[in-house]
Amino acid sequence: LRLVPVPVGSLLSSYGWYILLAGVAIYLLIQKLSQSLASRPSSRARAADAAVEPEAVVRRQEALAAARLRMQEELNAQAERYKEKQRQLEEEKRRQKIAMWESMQEGKSYKGNLKRNQQELESGASTSSAVPKSKPNKKPLRGGGYNPLSGEGGGTCSWRPGRRGPSAGG
Repeated sequence: LRLVPVPVGSLLSSYGWYILLAGVAIYLLIQKLSQSLASRPSSRARAADAAVEPEAVVRRQEALAAARLRMQEELNAQAERYKEKQRQLEEEKRRQKIAMWESMQEGKSYKGNLKRNQQELESGASTSSAVPKSKPNKKPLRGGGYNPLSGEGGGTCSWRPGRRGPSAGG
């Protein structure tokens, strides 16, 4: 018996941390396996309960089918509203083209009539905005004498061509 503690002590002093970590890993593995085994019979019990009550399964499937049908009807209604809106927009564009064509045949400016017609439609559509918005006084961005092609008044933005000849690199 005296000879046993010496090899065990030397073994623990050399590989003690490794043995401890291996023991903890084995313990955690056993815990994980026991939890997974404990959850399996309960899922079997739920499957057995579902097999016992087929009426509940049928009710659940009918409710799911009814919900899908409602969602499909809502989607169809939205698609129909969208198609109607697109038809109205196409009809409005067609009317504008006809009005432009007629004004061109009469020799009038068709763009001016188009703008006037759009303003009438917008004013008729938006009855809630009774107060017209006034445009602020706009200042021109540059002076009246500015001409970019003349080369005058450009300030610091001037372009000059580079020197001719070979590049300065080596």
